[in-house]
Amino acid sequence: MTRRALLWWGIGLLAAGVVLGVGLGLGLSEPTGFDAGWNSFVGEHRRDAMVDFALVLNVIGGGWVAILVVPLIVIAGLVLARRWRAAVFAAACFLASAGVVQVLKNVIGRARPDDMIVSSDFGSFPSGHTANAATVALVLWLLFPRVWVAITGALWIIAMALSRTFLSVHWITDTIGGALLGAAVVLLLGAWLLPWARGRRGLDPAERVLPGGAPLG
Repeated sequence: MTRRALLWWGIGLLAAGVVLGVGLGLGLSEPTGFDAGWNSFVGEHRRDAMVDFALVLNVIGGGWVAILVVPLIVIAGLVLARRWRAAVFAAACFLASAGVVQVLKNVIGRARPDDMIVSSDFGSFPSGHTANAATVALVLWLLFPRVWVAITGALWIIAMALSRTFLSVHWITDTIGGALLGAAVVLLLGAWLLPWARGRRGLDPAERVLPGGAPLG
């Protein structure tokens, strides 16, 4: 994917996520029919196995595990692989994604479903767990652009999004917004940093520049 494509996809996903959040949090006092219908459907068909699955992802995808442990594992792996610039790129994506999520949670202040199975922090939109999943998936795909990485990442995002609704801790549109925003942050930073983060590998000569525009050599 070219830098221009990364930029425009990032802008588009960011705009879609923000517009969705503003519409849901500020323009509507009640959940949408889609949200309410999905939440009711999940409540009627919830099984113990679904809850157990969701509880595992609740730990992996949020809190200190998602904020600290998972990013450090990714960053450490890249450093050990002697790809320190990729590690810097990954760290920037993780920090920026977490920041965007927290800002929007506090600005939009959407109420969570009443029938939550687990406790959670303030603000239902966007889903931080889903945004974290999208951030990890997109970082790995941009650094390792393989079909199996893309498929695995997509499945991880979908699984995390569904798990949040299995616990009724998010409306389904919260998870859509989280996926949009997490992906947008990575794509936008990728448009700026990715050629530098990848170095000379697999890049068009015109893209072998530092973020400030200086040639790599």
